[in-house]
Amino acid sequence: MKMAQFSARRIRRAAGLGLVCGSLLALPACSDNDPDPSGQIGPNPTLPEQIQYLMPPVNIASVVGWKQDEKPTVAQGLQIQVFAKGLRHPRSLYTLPNGDILVVESVAPPGAAIKRPKDLVMGWIESMATSGGGTEGSNRITLLRDSNGDGVPDVQDVFLDHLNSPFGVALVGNDFYVANTDAIVRYPYTPGETKITAPGTVLTPLPGGPIDHHWTKSLVASPDGSLLYVGVGSNSNITENGIQAEKDRAAIWEVDRTTGRSRIFASGLRNPNGLSWEPQSGALWAVVNERDELGPNLVPDYMTSVRDGGFYGWPYSYYGQHVDPRVMPRRPDLVAKAIPPDYALGSHVAPLGMAFYTAANLPEAYRGGAFVGEHGSWNRKSFNGYKVVFVPFKDGRPDGKPQDVVTGFLDNDDQARGRPVGLAVDKSGGLLIADDVGNTVWRVTSASQ
Repeated sequence: MKMAQFSARRIRRAAGLGLVCGSLLALPACSDNDPDPSGQIGPNPTLPEQIQYLMPPVNIASVVGWKQDEKPTVAQGLQIQVFAKGLRHPRSLYTLPNGDILVVESVAPPGAAIKRPKDLVMGWIESMATSGGGTEGSNRITLLRDSNGDGVPDVQDVFLDHLNSPFGVALVGNDFYVANTDAIVRYPYTPGETKITAPGTVLTPLPGGPIDHHWTKSLVASPDGSLLYVGVGSNSNITENGIQAEKDRAAIWEVDRTTGRSRIFASGLRNPNGLSWEPQSGALWAVVNERDELGPNLVPDYMTSVRDGGFYGWPYSYYGQHVDPRVMPRRPDLVAKAIPPDYALGSHVAPLGMAFYTAANLPEAYRGGAFVGEHGSWNRKSFNGYKVVFVPFKDGRPDGKPQDVVTGFLDNDDQARGRPVGLAVDKSGGLLIADDVGNTVWRVTSASQ
């Protein structure tokens, strides 16, 4: 823990010496406080003037973890408890048909060699994701079973081990799929088993290293089980590693579950995660991390329905036809057809998980809408995100402002007790939250339960 705090202080010192306000490397002047991001939420976000930097602002929350008696704060009518702790960077969650919960524990793969001062800063940022518990024992899937339904697992076992930076998983029949950072792998699954020992078979390779900038690969099966959809993030912020490094990236792939045949389902999505089916319309939705280094309030991250063949702007533009001048050569043909996202979540909140809620445990106001896990900003003076929000839906579309549901991941000194990532709904209707810095899975239920 002390090492994590030291690392954070060192990053903050670097930021103070040259990467934030007053730096000669930042082209415009900075104010003491970032602009209010509240106008950036919803279907028509405010998009301020661009600010360009030679070096990005950096402000990372020091990791302190959860004390024995601490837990997140929940909205009125809810309660929260620890479901599992002592994990190794839980990143995503999956509920099996029998009610078992799978926790994907994962750390980033080794990155490419550092080339520029900015790459050094970004390397420090990546290292913060593995603060608070070390990496040994991660890159695995842990199974949790609550046999008597009391909200406390009585079985905890390593379901799969020795994986390559896994993130998304999906079960179709007796086929269990893992989206590692470089491939979708299929394993045989027997209902009720607590461990898979059979070797896996690669269904299809995915873009991986040697750079592998956005390494998480979200995964969801089609409702009929014939297809898999996988999110493949970009290999850079804004093509600084060359356009050739972006081949088949910043996209959602569609993969035939039988043959492994793949195609690009939608593109121009910088880092799509949380792939989910909206329950009323049946449309595929995703949360997307947008680009950095255009200012504290650019560009808003978002959630959106995803159209077959749709192009969503990255890298050439954002929110439709707002051109990013840093990308050369320009592509006005692609900009002209870029689809604006459905709903902005705010700049740099880093959404990594989403779960539509159709169960009956939580109060009725939450039914039909989407919970979103916001991992939190690293490049604003004032932190943004670090919470779980709820976006109400009506007729298959977002309807109203997001509501804070789970907060308190930052303490009163803006230190990180935890950071929410993936979400899932358990068999009894509780909301599960993977906290990759707190090394905990939290469970939210109705206060009247």
